[in-house]
Amino acid sequence: MNVSRLKTNPLITPEDLTPYHENHEIIGVFNAGVTMYQGETLLLLRVAERPIANNPEVVKAPVINSSNQLEIIELSKHDETYDFSDPRTIRYQRDGSTAYLTSLSYIRLARSSDGKIFSVDPQPFIYPENKHESLGIEDARVTQIDEIYYIQYSAVSQHGVGVGLASTEDFSTYKRLGLMLHPENKDVAIFPEKINGKYYTLHRPVPKGIGNPEIWIAESENLIHWGNHQHLLGLSEDGWDSGRIGGGAVPFKTEKGWMEIYHAADKNDRYCLGAVLLDLHDPSKVLAKTLEPILVPEADYEVNGFFGQVVFTCGVTLQDGMVRIYYGVADTSMAAADLRIDDIFNQLTYVTLARGGAVE
Repeated sequence: MNVSRLKTNPLITPEDLTPYHENHEIIGVFNAGVTMYQGETLLLLRVAERPIANNPEVVKAPVINSSNQLEIIELSKHDETYDFSDPRTIRYQRDGSTAYLTSLSYIRLARSSDGKIFSVDPQPFIYPENKHESLGIEDARVTQIDEIYYIQYSAVSQHGVGVGLASTEDFSTYKRLGLMLHPENKDVAIFPEKINGKYYTLHRPVPKGIGNPEIWIAESENLIHWGNHQHLLGLSEDGWDSGRIGGGAVPFKTEKGWMEIYHAADKNDRYCLGAVLLDLHDPSKVLAKTLEPILVPEADYEVNGFFGQVVFTCGVTLQDGMVRIYYGVADTSMAAADLRIDDIFNQLTYVTLARGGAVE
């Protein structure tokens, strides 16, 4: 696979932004939703800010409280109630469930006339503001349907990760439409047009008992209420997609089918990108997939960072037979790479899916 990483990579880093909150530091600018608007490329950046801790014996956790105000919880590292071993989360010792996050994520807009050099708005575009978003907003996708842009994002709270939905026509104001899928779910990407009179979306439930974190598809008549959920694509036995998989970019239409660029992790949490081709008239049917990844973490900025060995996309742009994949790297920064659509087609293998969605 011929992958052309942009020479300007990484495109946006934490050092390029000023924190929105006082006494905070930006630790990540990544996993951006992508769209075109009025001739510009827009990135809906996930910006993760962490309270600065001056006392090494104290861990701080930002929370949006019941008054929709930012509150900083301070916890002693000697408190045996909690497990502080993961720098991203604070977990309860008793069952391993998440109590708090050590950073708060929200969405900022970045704009570019050439898709390479971006300016970032200093203020949040979408900021957490209710009980379903008390621990932050993450990993937006943007789907344009006619003149409306629908923004899907992970809404994080102590109740779990659900999927929030908002809409905008001008990227100046927006309307929240509530949770479109309840916890535990994420990696939602709505198709950009109706198919046989119905809207479709990819999503990724996170089973706590039986089952694996894999890609599902659902349908809707109004974008709010979703049903007829069907399993779409499962894990392999061993390899680059043996740990977890989930939708990535918003699917785009080709003459051969709907193309979806998705992410997968192996059992060592190394994240790569692959592609799957879905039937134009029934996207619940998988036609083909890449048996090997189309993008793997190789560059230094992909391998090293807050959480290394990660490439993770939430959106692409298309032009003249090329796919430009915008992707988060190492949970730290944003990058982009160009691939020919024909090259992706050439790497696809038409497959028979076994029970459970694995490739036979």
